[in-house]
Amino acid sequence: MSSSQQKHFSTCTLCEAMCGIEVTTEERQIVSIVGDKKNPFSEGHVCPKAMALKDLYDDPERIKLPLEKTATGWQTISWDEAFDKVAKKLVDIQQQCGDNAIGLYLGNPNAHNMGSILFGPYFYRALKTHNRYSATSVDQLPHHIVSRQLFGHQSQIPIPDIDHTQYFLIIGGNPLASNGSIMTVPHVKRRLKAIQAREGKVVVIDPKKSETADISSEHYFIKPGTDVLLLLAMLNTVFAEGLAKPGKLSEMASELMNVEAFVKDYPSARVAPLIGMSEQQITHIVTEFCAASSAVCYGRMGASVQAFGTLTQYLIMLFNMLSGNLDKPGGMMFTQPAADTLPHSGRGSIAQYHSRVRKLPAFAGEYPVSTLAEEITTEGVGQIRAMVIGAGNPVLTTPNGQQLDDAFAGLDFMVAVDFYLTETSRHADIILPPVTALERDHYDVVFHNFAVRNSTKYSPAVFSPEKDSLTDWQIYLSLAQRIDALRGLPTDKYQDLWAKEPKGVVNDLLKTSEYRHEGQRLSIDLLLQNPHGIDLGPLRSNLPDAIFHSDKKIDLRFDYFMADLPRVDQQFFSEKAKTKYNLLLIGRRHLKTNNSWLHNSPRMVKGTNKGLSRCTAQLHPEDAQYHQLSEGQMITVRSRVGEISLPVEITDKIMPGVISIPHGWGHNKAGSKWSVAQEHAGVNVNELTDEMVLDELSGNAVLNGVPVCISAA
Repeated sequence: MSSSQQKHFSTCTLCEAMCGIEVTTEERQIVSIVGDKKNPFSEGHVCPKAMALKDLYDDPERIKLPLEKTATGWQTISWDEAFDKVAKKLVDIQQQCGDNAIGLYLGNPNAHNMGSILFGPYFYRALKTHNRYSATSVDQLPHHIVSRQLFGHQSQIPIPDIDHTQYFLIIGGNPLASNGSIMTVPHVKRRLKAIQAREGKVVVIDPKKSETADISSEHYFIKPGTDVLLLLAMLNTVFAEGLAKPGKLSEMASELMNVEAFVKDYPSARVAPLIGMSEQQITHIVTEFCAASSAVCYGRMGASVQAFGTLTQYLIMLFNMLSGNLDKPGGMMFTQPAADTLPHSGRGSIAQYHSRVRKLPAFAGEYPVSTLAEEITTEGVGQIRAMVIGAGNPVLTTPNGQQLDDAFAGLDFMVAVDFYLTETSRHADIILPPVTALERDHYDVVFHNFAVRNSTKYSPAVFSPEKDSLTDWQIYLSLAQRIDALRGLPTDKYQDLWAKEPKGVVNDLLKTSEYRHEGQRLSIDLLLQNPHGIDLGPLRSNLPDAIFHSDKKIDLRFDYFMADLPRVDQQFFSEKAKTKYNLLLIGRRHLKTNNSWLHNSPRMVKGTNKGLSRCTAQLHPEDAQYHQLSEGQMITVRSRVGEISLPVEITDKIMPGVISIPHGWGHNKAGSKWSVAQEHAGVNVNELTDEMVLDELSGNAVLNGVPVCISAA
């Protein structure tokens, strides 16, 4: 390393794993990014995405100054002019059409951004609109509702104690591609292999033999959308075989054994033919799980984004509880983060108000995003006339993307906080670009809550922001202050916030933590003295303290969750009309991308399989033969709401009757600017997903188990 080079110890923010990175710089150039071997949490592990931080920083197509759409194209304007125009336009529209005439959509990157998490809410509240949406309702909303009802807080989600379990059952999850999801777990492959090395088991249930299934002890195919039946049969087996052993959990959930009455009509013999598994396989899984010295059942994205995602996640939690594996080392454990925001954040209101058109309930102040397009296009009082998009690309990532694309085109005004011209932000009138991850301070406010081991780390910005560059929190605070001023509201509080900064909030949280390091109270200063981070130990049993209900009891809420069983019966056991759709669609993800975030990075999209783009339709050989299709042939896939064409990839790693298309592609909209080559643009799978089909218990989108048909293009 030359004398002019510097090393910085930071954190990769491109997924949930919180991997420590060592960034070598020379002046304002990135020389290299490698894993930080001294980071006690990730121990030097990084995946290929880490180098994409350099691609984002260097990308010539990244927007660095505010842009305004004019009759002659995009024009650069000053920050003050941009803030003044945005604030005035939003306030004017609300004065003319009502507060709910503004819609707000927040994308996943906000959860990876300390400033957005802590200071963004000041702007959201200043907007005074009920029309709030986010990526939550196309992802993890069932987890939040289950935790809100059972434990009293939407973010008190227990996670697998992977480092101490003897039996890890994964339903609809692929942590080798996601690096964990609502399970912050760097170097997950090593951790899974460690389970097997200590003579434990990793068992995967998934319609596709994923990367995780490839290294598992056992893999079972399951028909998409039927996970709820599997869980009902598993719980039925627990009681039929006398395997229930809740232990101490009976004291905190006195009605737990009453689950038997709800699952008695779902024996494995009745369920097995509908899900593609055998009765013997179900019994084998349950008996081995319950016999293990420690075990954990983890259901993730594939289990959540289906018609019964919320009930499925609830039943998974009941299975962990009835087997005595909640709040037990090696089971489902609650975390103890050093900077704990849960006592200071909203617990998650349910159905406090409902959407205007379809009367869908809000959760934690947000409507299901599946209803967003109709709230824009349906005329009347409360119609959305303007949108604020914060670090999101809902045209690609939400159901019936083409419908939402058309709806956005009819808005009176849109502002996007984004540093790219995407399929969504191309509709904006003004784009406000924040700095990249390496140009802002970072503390994982969210993902320490889901980490498989307690730790703490603060990452100062690798680069000071360039002249005229702003962070997300500075953008949101500037807008909030101007909006309040235009409304004649006091703005004194903003002076305190500008002075405190998000890191001041984190510092306050750390100082009130129970943890000490070498006798010292935690603080930002202490973390700066320990740039690799501080290990705070394994997860610990934390009941009943982890419960937010005032009586410190687990509220099983049978009236809420089990009320969905008649819909299960109607879906699977009633006479249903035959459909012209003969395949079931599922998604998939790749280690090199995080949804649609990194498709502008050539190194992240290159690398094809059998000469094909990574955006292919995977089919089982039997289905390919039935439809007389060959490898690489272009096919058209149709659903109720749309159709797309893409090459077919034939593989026996997918279940017959299933088709898999990756999420986050489709970079071919006029007006968006991505450096991705056209051959890697792919197609938008969410032009097939149906905004009218929801998990009725939560309003979560149904992205898996979508009925489709195919033909040669």
